[in-house]
Amino acid sequence: MNTKKVLTSLIILSLTVSYIILPIDTSAKTIKQFEDEVAKYTAELQAKKDKVAKNDAEVEEIKKKIADIQSQITKTEQEVESLQQEIDKSNEEIKEKSEESKKIMEYYQISNGENTYLEYAFGATNITDMIYRMSIVEQLTEYNDKIMKELDALIKKNELKQKELAKKKTELNKLQKDLETEKERINADSASLKAAMPSLEEQIKSAKQQIKDLQRMGCGTNESVDSCTARYYASLIPPSNSGGSIPDVGAGSSCADGRCRPMGYGYVTQGYKGTAHMGIDLSSSNKTIPIYPIMAGQVSAKYYDVYGALVIKIRHYVGGRIIYSTYAHLSSWSVNVGQNVTVNTQIGNMGNTGWSTGPHLHLEVTTCDWKSAGGGCTWATYQRSTVNPANYVSFPSSWNTR
Repeated sequence: MNTKKVLTSLIILSLTVSYIILPIDTSAKTIKQFEDEVAKYTAELQAKKDKVAKNDAEVEEIKKKIADIQSQITKTEQEVESLQQEIDKSNEEIKEKSEESKKIMEYYQISNGENTYLEYAFGATNITDMIYRMSIVEQLTEYNDKIMKELDALIKKNELKQKELAKKKTELNKLQKDLETEKERINADSASLKAAMPSLEEQIKSAKQQIKDLQRMGCGTNESVDSCTARYYASLIPPSNSGGSIPDVGAGSSCADGRCRPMGYGYVTQGYKGTAHMGIDLSSSNKTIPIYPIMAGQVSAKYYDVYGALVIKIRHYVGGRIIYSTYAHLSSWSVNVGQNVTVNTQIGNMGNTGWSTGPHLHLEVTTCDWKSAGGGCTWATYQRSTVNPANYVSFPSSWNTR
């Protein structure tokens, strides 16, 4: 038996043993589950779009109501102005009538003394003259009373009208304020809905891509991703380390167990914290130090993320399973997707691209990947699939050798 056949037999045996020791997770997703996710996310996305459309319609109605209220406020202000003109005119009349009443009273008081009415009435020479004089006094008194009543009515009318208009304007202003608040609430709700849409669209896109990749790999509709990917990638392991196969972890390695730190010397700036920080951050005194894979593998993706960080992902075959290592914030790359790499293959240089506060390398290790073809998970699942890179490679606080 030649070496090639022996190596193939050993790998098949190791795969068999690994599945006995580590049984396949029956909860792993299938193509059918990804299709269900697409349907679910599509329905959620459409529901959000419908709600945004409804909100937009409500906002338009509110805008019309606000415009109508503003028109009413303008009309009320015009009424107030018109009323003020009436009040000014009435005040003039009040002033004139007051002066007139005052003059009548002063005339009789000055001309005939304080008891002018009595003196005038009782100064009659006969009964006929007295009746006449009493009639005159009565008419003057009635006229004066009439003037005073008119004055009082004008004052009350003006005060009432002013209160009514002031109340109406206050109510309109409050209604306008309430409508403005409601409009702001609806707009905020729409903004929140719109903010969630890109995530749903990305989930739909990712799930569709997973379906496409799994179908390309020959996965059955109800076959678990773990089972399918293990079978598929097992076919890429030797007989050869060239072409499309994934090289053995120890290929070309001078490090312990074929696992090396990604840079020749450096230090840890932030540790692994699960979903709070899905990898570890590493830096070095050389801010453009070359970056290498932590294990031999195959480049599965390279891209700029949404923040502009240059990212490279590498697929590894470890202990009978596929894992992924991710290298972010690079300043440059020097490998291509599908290229086999060893721990001595430079993949790029440390940098400060994307959302970064300084030159460093962000390193992640995951059991699946959302960006690589056949990675087997969505972004949401990917976040839960991270493991501490220190589980695979030793990271002291600082080092000067890989």
